[in-house]
Amino acid sequence: MPKEPKKKWSQEVTDNSDAMDLEAGVFKQRSAKKIAEALKHSAERSQRRKAGPFQSAMSMLNFYINRAGQQLTKAQRAKLENAKDELRKDFGRKPKA
Repeated sequence: MPKEPKKKWSQEVTDNSDAMDLEAGVFKQRSAKKIAEALKHSAERSQRRKAGPFQSAMSMLNFYINRAGQQLTKAQRAKLENAKDELRKDFGRKPKA
């Protein structure tokens, strides 16, 4: 009997962690602004998060960037890094210098 492909641990964390519930395809959005808006919306509505909405959204974005690692193109990484600034704006935080 063939083995089932094992899910990566990072997918398991995304699916079952208490970080927050994410909308499907949130990181596939075309713009940094859309990614930030979707993360903010998910963070504010999630019943699973333990931290505040901003911290949960930023943590999930950083988790995704770190796990995708070298598989991200320069353009994808830049878009996700820009999403951090958009997320800060959406939550009324100062942009990082």
